[in-house]
Amino acid sequence: MNKWVSSVTVFSSVQWLFFIFANTVMVPISVANAFQLPHETMAMMLKVSLVFTGLACILQGWKGHRYPLMEGHSGLIWGLILNLGLSASSLGMSYSSIGGGITTGLLLASLVTIILAAFNGLSLLQSIFSPMVMSVYLFLLTFQLVLIFFKGMLKITEQGTIDIPVSLFSVGIVILVCLIKLKGNTVISNFSILIGLIIGWGLYELIFFNQAESVSQASDFAFTLFPLGKPNLEVGIIAVSFFAGMLNLSNTIASISAAQKLFNKKAVEKQYSHSIFITCIFSVAGTGFGLVPFTPFTSSIGFLQSTRIFDKKSFFIGGGLLTVIGLIPALGSLLASMPITVGNAVLFVAYLQLFGTAFSSLNGKEFNSNTIFRLAAPVLIGISLMNVSPALFKNLPVLIQPFISNGLIMGVLLSIILEKCINWSAFEQMPGNVRG
Repeated sequence: MNKWVSSVTVFSSVQWLFFIFANTVMVPISVANAFQLPHETMAMMLKVSLVFTGLACILQGWKGHRYPLMEGHSGLIWGLILNLGLSASSLGMSYSSIGGGITTGLLLASLVTIILAAFNGLSLLQSIFSPMVMSVYLFLLTFQLVLIFFKGMLKITEQGTIDIPVSLFSVGIVILVCLIKLKGNTVISNFSILIGLIIGWGLYELIFFNQAESVSQASDFAFTLFPLGKPNLEVGIIAVSFFAGMLNLSNTIASISAAQKLFNKKAVEKQYSHSIFITCIFSVAGTGFGLVPFTPFTSSIGFLQSTRIFDKKSFFIGGGLLTVIGLIPALGSLLASMPITVGNAVLFVAYLQLFGTAFSSLNGKEFNSNTIFRLAAPVLIGISLMNVSPALFKNLPVLIQPFISNGLIMGVLLSIILEKCINWSAFEQMPGNVRG
């Protein structure tokens, strides 16, 4: 029995490793490319990212929120940083000026967040990010992630068209993982993510052996403090970054709220404050190396629901392995050879589970022709903005563009406004209810 348990732990640890790595590797690389940083700096950012992410996962599960939830780079702030970096020419600013403003804004947001957590400001945050706002956030996060990984599993040629063989192969991997999850026995089903990744990787190497699309790692790098730019006083950039940093708190609240329902164990206020403190420490340290701030990944709930393995031991081992990989270049290069389209196809299936988390967060709430607006308006407007090209907003003030073009931010903001400005209980007794 002990031998079987140890085997399960080994495989589930590797499964966690692949999940965390696949969600981490492209973030520092894409930021370095957006700010046109040297290859050596990019390599440094990637290695530090792997080490910090692994350590952050372990500390959060041990002393933070105490759940097996991945701690990784915030998708919300990642998108904002990329938008600002790619807008450098239209802003008429240098990359270092924009990067320095981002650094200042994020450091200020971390400082304010620590103060709120230290002086019992969590009740204020929880009143802002109400259960309905969190439901809107979960729905929008699901759609955003599924869109990202759907696009990522479809390989695009240099001509801007779909590479049909590789894209069909990715669809096949999605079907395979779904079949393993739905048709396999309990053990096989729990490891559907890992099995799909290994089979997909192996078949890809056999079929498309001459098509290299993996992420490369450089063995030479030099530590550079504030590679995006040293802190400055670019007020506009600081304001945008600070606001996004504060809004990033919704990740922590949503993740812990969803986890306590999944584990059927209510989280105490200390878990929220400890989690926020650890997130801020790693975010501050990471900002010094040009990394996107950290946050608990709500999407981990989808992964847990897919694997049905809730043991923290394998989560700790997976985080530890990621830290080791960041310290040993040869291991990082090996794992970085994983085909990007295969990784995206497998994660696409994992994140389908997150829709169920969003739906169940409504707790069977009923809506009528009036109250449905509190959910439908922010969710559908947010999804609409996700599918609109940011170029359509180029005539707006440049510092507004990153907000208005971000469907997740705008949807959550609209939900907060609707919850604070409208007394929805006055409309709940009307006929024509629709159960959520």
